[in-house]
Amino acid sequence: MRDYNKDIEELVVAVTKEGASDLHLSVGRHPSIRVSGSLIPIIKKPLLTPEDTLGIAMEILNDDNKQILLEQREVDFSYSPAANVRFRGNAFFQKGVVGIALRLIPMKIPQLSELNLPEQLADFVHKKQGFFLVVGPVGQGKSTTLASLVELINHERAEHVITIEDPVEYLFTSDRSIIDQREVRFDTKNFYTALRSMFRQDVNVAMVGEMRTPETISMAVTAAETGHLILSTLHTNSASQTIDRIIDSFPGNQQHQIQTQLAGSLLGIFSQRLIPRISGGLIPAYELLVNNDAVSNLIREGRTAEIDVVIETGSSEGMLDLNRSLSGLVRDGEITADNAFRYSLNPEGLNRLI
Repeated sequence: MRDYNKDIEELVVAVTKEGASDLHLSVGRHPSIRVSGSLIPIIKKPLLTPEDTLGIAMEILNDDNKQILLEQREVDFSYSPAANVRFRGNAFFQKGVVGIALRLIPMKIPQLSELNLPEQLADFVHKKQGFFLVVGPVGQGKSTTLASLVELINHERAEHVITIEDPVEYLFTSDRSIIDQREVRFDTKNFYTALRSMFRQDVNVAMVGEMRTPETISMAVTAAETGHLILSTLHTNSASQTIDRIIDSFPGNQQHQIQTQLAGSLLGIFSQRLIPRISGGLIPAYELLVNNDAVSNLIREGRTAEIDVVIETGSSEGMLDLNRSLSGLVRDGEITADNAFRYSLNPEGLNRLI
């Protein structure tokens, strides 16, 4: 019988040795790793069979997650094969066989400077209450940015911090703050229930891994209005799109209320992309919306299409425009102009800056 535990150990070594971010196990393919954004097959390893991927899944999943996979045909999970290695994973069925995707979670939580992120992000976690969002497509470093902000609070302030995640990713060690980490399905029924319970747990700061339902969004905004600092994420491309997504997730008769709540409680929205660096690796480009009186009025009045202009002209108030971030990276020799245009949401505007 094949030793799948040994196979996993060897693949984990390959991930860490090559500085990979992800490991993919797919039937009929060599195990593959993602390095600096590119997927690379490990050709020394044999092609995976249906028995291989199922056997590996059964090796790395606990009993509860095995049952969820077999019943629901997919499952999110965390996996720690060694004391200094941790993965966020998803196992799923495709064409009747199992596929697995694993994302490496660094054990050391990086600082903002180590992530090449603007130091003004720290201003938002110095607030006692409000709603701050880190947004962007999948795999663009949102979880790492949020973890860095939570760790900043942990070292600077004596607060009760709660994280609500599916699954738990970065592991925090309480320093000045008390940090409780709750995993959906195992520690709490869902995001909404955990947020609602937070009001009886004397919580100062909550980090919500993802806002998936209108009920969760509504509870998060309410918490931000009532003395809590709420940090969360959405899979959106820009600050203005994020506001539209939040409002549009509610029925028409509730949209005015959420506009009013969001206009008053929002602190800011940080949108980021990880772009291939000329020297190797990835570097972030970003956009930052700071909620000032002008932005608040636009949200309240449903004029979100005008928010992009406010960001472009709001540098004196700490706002950052994605095109200016991209053009700056090109001027500094960090990324190619081709990649800047590839990631820009407004190539015509970028063309005027480069």
